[in-house]
Amino acid sequence: MNILFLTQYCPPEIGAPQNRIFEFAKQFKAMGHDVSILTAMPNYPKGEIFDGYKGKRVCKEEIDGIKIVRTWIYATKKTGFAARIWNYVSFTMSCVLFGASKVGEVDAVITESPPLFLGYSGYLISKFKKAKYVFNVSDLWPESAIKLGVLNNKLFIKLSYWLEGFCYRKADLVTGQTLGIVNNIIDRGFDKNKVHLITNGVDTAFFNPENRNEKVRQEFKIADKFAICYAGIHGLAQGLETVIETANRLKEYKDIVFVFIGEGPEKKKLIAKTNELGLENVYFYPMQPKRKMPEIIASMDATVIPLKRLDLFKGALPSKMFEALASELPIILAVEGEAEKLIKAANAGICVEPENPDEIKDAVIELYNNKELRKRLGENGREYVEKNYSRYNITKKFEGLLEDIVNQ
Repeated sequence: MNILFLTQYCPPEIGAPQNRIFEFAKQFKAMGHDVSILTAMPNYPKGEIFDGYKGKRVCKEEIDGIKIVRTWIYATKKTGFAARIWNYVSFTMSCVLFGASKVGEVDAVITESPPLFLGYSGYLISKFKKAKYVFNVSDLWPESAIKLGVLNNKLFIKLSYWLEGFCYRKADLVTGQTLGIVNNIIDRGFDKNKVHLITNGVDTAFFNPENRNEKVRQEFKIADKFAICYAGIHGLAQGLETVIETANRLKEYKDIVFVFIGEGPEKKKLIAKTNELGLENVYFYPMQPKRKMPEIIASMDATVIPLKRLDLFKGALPSKMFEALASELPIILAVEGEAEKLIKAANAGICVEPENPDEIKDAVIELYNNKELRKRLGENGREYVEKNYSRYNITKKFEGLLEDIVNQ
């Protein structure tokens, strides 16, 4: 098959959507398919076009054997509603106007949402290419934006719900990243026969416990510490201020530290709160290259994965969870619902109430005091993802669904 991924986010940017889509692309290529990605000029998360791409309307390149076409996007460091919408809409238009003609024959267009606006572009490109239209939902939008307070304009909400329904109806195949997403779509009356679960996963060869490296621990100033890491986007959804409050409750433990790795709109506020509290047990580091992440994750002692306490997130499966499991890192999970069930089924971590710093503190102390528990939870997690969340097995399922619609 000739497969085209349409996504606003792609390496060299680093993040969950970028990694997931690119890993799917590489797996499909290894299975013998011709794969291309139509994406924006890299600018996430700092809102600035990366060096080497500035001033370009269109560029073509190849990364790890994957053909990539990039088109212009309005990149901005502003976080306001208008700036964010224009950021989304600019690529929504440019990928159709400048990018569609630059990709070859296509059998299926896999469109990543969010941003939801890209769903209409994927539909247009699928018609232009006489290809099947696949709508891949990694986060329910506009529902998540409304509940986080990001979207409150009544006209935009109405238009967004219309566009969401349009994409579900027009798609030949709808894939959801979690069971919560899939059930939400089906429960709202959309055709259940074309809605399927394609979960996140992990390359268990890339992320593994053998990556642990004492030089990395020295580099991150944790050689003689018990280090709990958070690696990922520093955004509204995560509620990371709770982790800072946990660190404040544990400041008397001089050998327990919290390591934040990544970028995001809330990072400045988190640093300011850390400084305000005078905490010396919280370290902030910038986003790291993807190639370094397996060593970094495996070199920590535990990880904390939080989300705000919203019903919306009961269907979430954070990608960073799978990387930690594969690395035999015990997890402190502050998420309700689907992720909690997974960690309990795997017996790979300690589940606590979201936005509860006292429960996170107790979990940290329990892991800190019990090396045998850390080892057992880590080994359990590795075994569980190898059996249930192998990237290869998930891609094979996706391949079968694509072949079914392409051969109709």
